[in-house]
Amino acid sequence: MALNYSKIKKGMIGGFAGSVVLMILMMMKAKMGVMPELNPVHMMADMVAEMMGMEPNVMIGWVMHFVIGTVVWGGMFAVFNSLIPAHSQIIKGVMLGIFAWLMMMIGPMPMGGAGLFGLNVGPMAPIMTFVFHIIFGVVLGAVFIKLGGRQEA
Repeated sequence: MALNYSKIKKGMIGGFAGSVVLMILMMMKAKMGVMPELNPVHMMADMVAEMMGMEPNVMIGWVMHFVIGTVVWGGMFAVFNSLIPAHSQIIKGVMLGIFAWLMMMIGPMPMGGAGLFGLNVGPMAPIMTFVFHIIFGVVLGAVFIKLGGRQEA
């Protein structure tokens, strides 16, 4: 598994695009008043503020959202692409999105006070975040293909 910086760049651009789509969905959800208590960006901002002993700043949460989606998940998609057991890049993206969702549900969600799988927020929290992460994966895989990543791996 050699590092291919061109492939990593494509993965990171796909991760950024997926993060933009998630941002739009989260803003639409907020504007419609759907589950306002489920706000991972505010959770991240609050966690950082508590750890650093400062006032919460939502911009920190947004920066974290984009860094995680772009660098962590987009980069991982490219680096581990050949190991993800699927033929289609879109299915690979969905699988990575589900993995990212699982990591969020057992890590940041409980750390942010939402409980395991976000269930302290309500039973819809894991379902809504699961759907959002599948959409993230579809966008990631589709952008990766558009940038010249192979459709079939």
